[in-house]
Amino acid sequence: MPSKKLAIFASGAGTNADAIAKYFAENEKVEISLIITNRSEAGVLKVAERHDIPSLYLPKSDWQDEELVLNLLDEFGVDLIILAGWLLLIPRFLVKHFEGRILNIHPALLPKYGGKGMYGSKVHRAVKEAGDKESGITIHQVNENYDEGGIVQQFSVKIETEDSVEDIESKVRKLELSHYPEVIEKFIFS
Repeated sequence: MPSKKLAIFASGAGTNADAIAKYFAENEKVEISLIITNRSEAGVLKVAERHDIPSLYLPKSDWQDEELVLNLLDEFGVDLIILAGWLLLIPRFLVKHFEGRILNIHPALLPKYGGKGMYGSKVHRAVKEAGDKESGITIHQVNENYDEGGIVQQFSVKIETEDSVEDIESKVRKLELSHYPEVIEKFIFS
């Protein structure tokens, strides 16, 4: 069976991309064919280099160029797109072209704390300020709106009253790193 080729889109340090690359390193049925970032200084570029995965910086201004983006993904034979700390809204043409084949991870239990501008510590601060007793991650399909695609799976963690924003972030990060790769694999072959 030919391998499924993934493109990882990441805007930051690349911790999730690193976990995904390690998880699929020896898997002959899944290949990470490309890592794309919209930030020239993103740490994920070093992750790509470490794992010998082709990488590309594509500035925000290029993301509305349908021909450029689709040709690029086609050149690398991309079957699925995995968002791993990606902060831009996915263009409508890309959602349509890869319908049902784009996954995202969000650091909260959607539908709570989702939407434009809700990422990273902003989410964890909102959870803390609301006094929630749990938080977690949501792995979901991507549609034209931030954090509104169909939920694939959620994992939760207990939040203690004394937990700081950083404590919540750390607990949620552990969930991300341990669950996202395996959920991606299940999604690919379901």
